[in-house]
Amino acid sequence: MEPKVLIVIPAYNEADNILNTVSGVVEHGFDYVVVNDGSRDTTLDVCRSNGLNVLDLPMNLGIGGAVQAGHKYAQRFGYDIDIQLDGDGQHDPAYLDALVHEVVSGADLVIGSRFLEKTDGFQSTFMRRVGITWLSAILKLCTGRHVSDPTSGFRACGRRAIDLFCASYPVDYPEPESIAVAIKSGLSVKEVSVEMRERQGGTSSIGGLSSVYYMIKVSLAILIASVSRRTK
Repeated sequence: MEPKVLIVIPAYNEADNILNTVSGVVEHGFDYVVVNDGSRDTTLDVCRSNGLNVLDLPMNLGIGGAVQAGHKYAQRFGYDIDIQLDGDGQHDPAYLDALVHEVVSGADLVIGSRFLEKTDGFQSTFMRRVGITWLSAILKLCTGRHVSDPTSGFRACGRRAIDLFCASYPVDYPEPESIAVAIKSGLSVKEVSVEMRERQGGTSSIGGLSSVYYMIKVSLAILIASVSRRTK
């Protein structure tokens, strides 16, 4: 039987992008839910006026809370796989089938990587690539696994990963830490090559001094996740 797949679209102030993002998902035949994370713009109005399936959070929980809400939605309604696809237009729905295929083939968590193979897609800025390389090295040190694109938010989860992340999910900048948690919990983590686009609107939450905070916090979170899992 074909797996039941849900596309989770976390959205914070994505009024300019959300319709195009959802349209791309629908064109590929997938169910979806937009998780409106307390947006201050008209994201919710755009969703409701266009009849989109939207889960409206009463306050801004951050990307971790929004994604976990999507996992809980998938668990509640019996989905076999859920896929995070950001609302800013960076993630190309053409790669959804490739992510699903890897989960069906046995992976619990599948990460869409910009760096697994050389592609023509958007590769992020130089400084962010430096940060990604650093986090990849920290993950390798703590888990023994090489992950080429640990900050990628283009990810698919099978049922075991959905259940794990429904119980507990990192709050701030969750992607690298959640990979460490998944590996230390015995889940199978794989990557598939994808191309990404530059965000189609809005602004990133990581920049300037916040990028320094990001690197320190995430590095410590990976170390703590690694140690805590070993002691359980």
